[in-house]
Amino acid sequence: MRVPAALAASVLLVATASSSAPPDAPSSAGGIAWTVPSGWTGGKTTVMRVATYAVPAAKGQEPGECTVFFFGPGQGGGVDENVARWGRQFEGTPTPVSRKEQVAGMQVTRAEVAGTFLAPGGPMMQSTGKKADYRLLGAIVEAPEGNVFFKLTGPAATVSTAKAQFDALVASIRRR
Repeated sequence: MRVPAALAASVLLVATASSSAPPDAPSSAGGIAWTVPSGWTGGKTTVMRVATYAVPAAKGQEPGECTVFFFGPGQGGGVDENVARWGRQFEGTPTPVSRKEQVAGMQVTRAEVAGTFLAPGGPMMQSTGKKADYRLLGAIVEAPEGNVFFKLTGPAATVSTAKAQFDALVASIRRR
């Protein structure tokens, strides 16, 4: 039986839009793949935000959010520039603590910063309101097709509770 192309495309579009990989399924961008920690659930994506994961809240806290960005080859700015940008997302512009490591033969820069988060959002990344006692864990992977940015933000207690899971996500990175 032959299915008209328009119908086939519509069915594919609906199936793609309504399907959701289980939270522990590998995800990918920029020539790498990673495994999403158990308990993290997928959320909104955009052209540049390839993944958003809701991170369970620590007791008495709000949940966190882990976002993954990929802008394309040579796009999104340099590693040091982005680590500094993460610091500017906090009141007083603290300098993030950073370190470099190798994961699956790729350079990964890890960063951490804490304080009052300015909650940047919207097209101009203006503050959407201050959030005291927040923490950010970041990882920038120098992937085969361009830098891939992982950013976990949330209340300090939530991020502290999720740190081992974030570390496991980064350790799971591999070439596609």
